[in-house]
Amino acid sequence: AAAEMVSPAIALAFIPFLVTLIIRYRHYFLLFYRAVLVRRLQDCLTGIPREERAFQYILTHAIPGDPQHILETFDQWCDHCEHLSNVGPHKGKILDRLIYENTPLTVLELGTYCGYATILMAQCLPMGARLYTVEMDPRNAAVAEKVIRLAGFDEDTVELIVGASEEVIPQLKEKHGLYKADFVFMDHWKRCYLRDLQLLEAHGLLGEGATIVADNVIFPGAPHFLQYVKTCGKYQCKMHRTSLEYFRAIPDGMAELTYTGLD
Repeated sequence: AAAEMVSPAIALAFIPFLVTLIIRYRHYFLLFYRAVLVRRLQDCLTGIPREERAFQYILTHAIPGDPQHILETFDQWCDHCEHLSNVGPHKGKILDRLIYENTPLTVLELGTYCGYATILMAQCLPMGARLYTVEMDPRNAAVAEKVIRLAGFDEDTVELIVGASEEVIPQLKEKHGLYKADFVFMDHWKRCYLRDLQLLEAHGLLGEGATIVADNVIFPGAPHFLQYVKTCGKYQCKMHRTSLEYFRAIPDGMAELTYTGLD
């Protein structure tokens, strides 16, 4: 009888803990709901991928040839329809400012996704600059290609390369004519940040003074990458503390690195 009485008591004691947990992490639960559950439901209902659904919305609501309006339309869709892991408007302003400050002639983006950050950076580039963007997933690359061209950027300004970053980086010089990157934006798989940065170093693709910006280094996080850049002696590091795209209550950050070339 005593044992039977303990179980409800333990259950009742557990309820406040569970409620506290839900309240404390409610924004993460909401992220899971919007990014995973809603996506799967819509995948079943529509039969097309989330990224293609976003493009259909862009095509219907955005002004062709107007990059800023296309970005704003993306933001509307992400705020009111489904979550996309674009860089978003708040971190986008940081990226925008860094492009203007550095005036790079060659930009390398790892992780095109739907092309949001691609067109954001492309509209800030100085005359004659070129952006190379790498996307591993052919389906996302197909969406990004349409978004980039809809925004009015041709292949002379933005070259989209479909392939895994660890395979593309060693071929950038010979196959794509990219000898030195003035500016690198990383927003692909976080576990690949460190490997790909070291690949860029090994293949001599970073010029002295090159800027590397890495997104989502706090959430989901890239701890090995951060540890390396802070301790290897090759980079000056600055952290831009901000929030996750479209979720102001979830802390995140962008790492800004300057390559000194010193060991």
